[in-house]
Amino acid sequence: MKKRSAVFLLVFTLVVAACGSSDGSSGSDVSVSTTGAALPSKGAANADLRGADLRGEDLRGEDLRGADLSWAKLAGVKLVGANLTDAILAYAILAYANLTDADLSSAYLANANLRGAELRGANLSGANLSGTELYGAELRGANLTNANLTNANLYVADLRGANLTNADLRGADLFGANLSGANLSGANLRGANVSSAVGADLRGAIR
Repeated sequence: MKKRSAVFLLVFTLVVAACGSSDGSSGSDVSVSTTGAALPSKGAANADLRGADLRGEDLRGEDLRGADLSWAKLAGVKLVGANLTDAILAYAILAYANLTDADLSSAYLANANLRGAELRGANLSGANLSGTELYGAELRGANLTNANLTNANLYVADLRGANLTNADLRGADLFGANLSGANLSGANLRGANVSSAVGADLRGAIR
């Protein structure tokens, strides 16, 4: 992981110390609003990181459960294997980020920009991806069961072997997407554009 700024670590330490509870707790769960700063070295579960600029950071394996990353700048960030369960990423910029094998179950990603993002094997079950930009995203083997993908842009996305069981894809654009081996059982495709989609087996899908 990139070397942390000594200044940031000092500031973060002071913030944690100042916010510790009166019962002697360490204050490790304190929410920190960050702009243009790196994450604390032990992760940021439930942290307030709205609008944070973390572009290009190496956050592999970080614990970001429940963190609020709305409007955060995360382009090109490495989040391989990161835990983003229940995280809020509305309007976040994650273009070309690497989220391979990341856990995004039940995360809120409405209107986020995931253009060209790497999401192979990611767990997006129950995630809200409505209106999300997923142009050319790599979603091979991703778990999208019960995900909300209404009006999402999946133009030429790679969804080979993805599990889209019961996913809501109403109004989604799947033009040219590769759906070879994808499970679309129970998926709602009403109003979705599946023209030129490759290998789509729509048996069992709702149209």
